[in-house]
Amino acid sequence: MAINASIVTRDLLKMAAQTGNLYESVAVISRRSRQIASKTKEELNNKLAEFASGVDNLEEVFENREQIEISKFYERQPKPTNVAAEEFIDGKLFWRMNEEAAAK
Repeated sequence: MAINASIVTRDLLKMAAQTGNLYESVAVISRRSRQIASKTKEELNNKLAEFASGVDNLEEVFENREQIEISKFYERQPKPTNVAAEEFIDGKLFWRMNEEAAAK
């Protein structure tokens, strides 16, 4: 998936058209963004946990090239909000309204 990592102007009318309400569209994108961020953070923590040592001594801490490369890889990934917005605009997200909220 090729997501542009820079700032992108979005067509708000196109975003609002999918839900009928811009604020609802933003809420859907926001929830998906949090899911993506959480999953990414869990993956990164799992990979970095392999390098964790049981020693808390500062003299024992050393620079690990592989650990740095893993961190840089995750830093270069597109932001979760950009990924979620692209998924939403491309129609790749499924969402449903809570029945209580729909009744209001």
